[in-house]
Amino acid sequence: MREILGRRRRLRLRRKGSKKSPAQLDAALICASDWGWPVLPGVGLKAAGGRGTRGPGCACPDPECVVPGAHPFDPGLLAATTDTRMVRWWWENRPTAPIVLATGGAAPCAVSLPAVAGARALVELDRMGMRLGPVVATPTRWSLLVAPYTLEQLGELLYAKDWVPSSLRFHGEGGYLVLPPSEAAGGQVRWEREPLAGSAAPWLPDVEAVVDALVEASTGAPDGGSRLAY
Repeated sequence: MREILGRRRRLRLRRKGSKKSPAQLDAALICASDWGWPVLPGVGLKAAGGRGTRGPGCACPDPECVVPGAHPFDPGLLAATTDTRMVRWWWENRPTAPIVLATGGAAPCAVSLPAVAGARALVELDRMGMRLGPVVATPTRWSLLVAPYTLEQLGELLYAKDWVPSSLRFHGEGGYLVLPPSEAAGGQVRWEREPLAGSAAPWLPDVEAVVDALVEASTGAPDGGSRLAY
């Protein structure tokens, strides 16, 4: 227990300050060891300065990468693990690598929205009294973590709905999500709603409850469209 509390204390301190001591290793170990979330290092960003580049780009070979830095590459997604020895080896060799969560199975899933819509959604869900779990914020999208679900369960849920906001994305089985304190193109990945401190894995709401609340929160726009589109 003393070791767990020590890791959490170091993680909080590093979030507040020093760029000289990346917090990715501590955060990845908490995910894998304390919470049982399978993680792996993301591809990361390459330095700017190449001919024709405007800023840091993705370190993967695809010049048109749509999620620069924030996706698996080598190792691939199937390598995600809760083995702390493997996690430690990865981040000791690549200390600034993004933390990628392999969603689905026994791991959390997520529902994401564009960042502006995500901020609006949280205000509306708070007003409605909706209990939320952790929320991950990137410069472009916010992701609401939910309890694991299968693709079949998601299909049945969406089939039963007359309409859902077109801006929603679902990160389920076979998917992934970048976690704080990673860096992706455009800026830092952070917790908008941080997991509560404690040794147990964070509480997660059911995906149906979250989707129902988002559908309700998105209706009533003056033009008849969705308030959570963008």
